[in-house]
Amino acid sequence: MITKPDISRALSSLNPDLVSEIMVSGSTQDIPKNTEILREGQYVKVVPVVLKGLIRVFTSYEGKELLLYYIKPNESCIMSFSASLKNEPSKVFAYTEEDTTALLLPADKVSSWTRQFPDINTLFFQQYNLRYSELLETINHLLFDKMDKRLYDYLKEKVSLTNKNPLKISHRQIANELGTAREVISRIMKKLEKEGKVVQGTNSIKIL
Repeated sequence: MITKPDISRALSSLNPDLVSEIMVSGSTQDIPKNTEILREGQYVKVVPVVLKGLIRVFTSYEGKELLLYYIKPNESCIMSFSASLKNEPSKVFAYTEEDTTALLLPADKVSSWTRQFPDINTLFFQQYNLRYSELLETINHLLFDKMDKRLYDYLKEKVSLTNKNPLKISHRQIANELGTAREVISRIMKKLEKEGKVVQGTNSIKIL
């Protein structure tokens, strides 16, 4: 159960007056796993701050998806923040990777808070720097790493983020998140298994 002290800890870097405003205007919501919370083309009504769980943010082009980043506890979505300030439609999709509890900040309030409480800008600039680094890492993986390394690093990160090993995940889901074909993932998974790095089960993968 999420309590007010939990929310205060998540917002500890902010002005106490702003935290009080958020307590009044924001709301917490429990969101089941695999729930769409934002889609491309949708106008942003709320900016989420994850209190518990995990949110996956990705882009899609011609039926293929590419994982951009995860939003972990005490983090927010810079893409939602940016779209809400500009009143522009979202350029990304977001789904809950795990059962998630999020603090939802009304987009119109966030816009006014950026003028009234400048420290909220610092919070989101920190998020921007974090996401920028992650996106650069994703680009480097795409340009310079072979798919077997990308896949193995992806699986290790997923285990680290979810604290679950084995992972309950299909080859198709992995292919979607890495922007490739299921057949490619299946072929490389067999290679990783022969190398003793993973063990495959029915819709499950264990990292060794």
